[in-house]
Amino acid sequence: MIKGDMEKKRERAIKKVWDAINMHGGTTLLSTGITGDDARMARAAVEAGARLIEPNHPAVVLARGLYGAKDMHAAEAVRHKLPLYEMLKVISGVRSAVGEEIFITVGVPGGFTEKEPIILEDEDFYNIARAGADGLHTHKATLEDLEEWVAKAHKFGLLVDAYIAHPDDKHLLGIPARTPEEVGKVAQAMEQIGVDMIGLMTGMTYEGVAAGEIHPQVKERLEALVNSVKNVPTLAEGGINLTNYQAFKATGVNIIVVGTSFDHLAANAISDAVKQYLSLGE
Repeated sequence: MIKGDMEKKRERAIKKVWDAINMHGGTTLLSTGITGDDARMARAAVEAGARLIEPNHPAVVLARGLYGAKDMHAAEAVRHKLPLYEMLKVISGVRSAVGEEIFITVGVPGGFTEKEPIILEDEDFYNIARAGADGLHTHKATLEDLEEWVAKAHKFGLLVDAYIAHPDDKHLLGIPARTPEEVGKVAQAMEQIGVDMIGLMTGMTYEGVAAGEIHPQVKERLEALVNSVKNVPTLAEGGINLTNYQAFKATGVNIIVVGTSFDHLAANAISDAVKQYLSLGE
């Protein structure tokens, strides 16, 4: 009854993504963190040129200080506790703020590899789509689970952006792949089961990199992803900031996901402003 409508919705969604990539010369920005979960910050990001926005449940947990979470690692550990209806409200608010032409992908409880199993019903996928989402930001850890998630998402007109992770990451945010060769094989398998956008987690395991550079292993893994995927956009997420953005862009990845950097910039700006106001009274 609505299959054709949902296919059209997906067509419009992927057009938004490719339009953003082409608009920015082959590599665009996906804005998450505070800019994805606060409608005011989302509007500011869009007014500055961002075309892709991502609300997600760990960031909402952190932003609201829920369940004792004081940093993103703590938020990742309790993200499953956030009720889905809270994410529906976030999606609706961000959509109202940014308009219909902006692509919104969303991370929801059950869409990641959760500590406690969460089952989403057809009605939940439908409600996510109705709230204003174009896609689902997904970190499933097995191809079997991911394939089922893709089928459900596509049924209700939602794209899926899914990720490849390193098996030693503190939080397993994607299909594990240890070597660049494994990254390439997993990416091809993900494309075959219908994943619409394929990403690589780049910031959880690798440290000790000079400012402005990418760890050599991250670069090799990211290049393996870019070279193995033929027909869908690629993403890089994790540890990306103003100093190394250009280095990530040079790999040829289509979408660079930035979140924590924005959080830090916003916090520092507020801190500086408070200090200035208080100094006026001295």
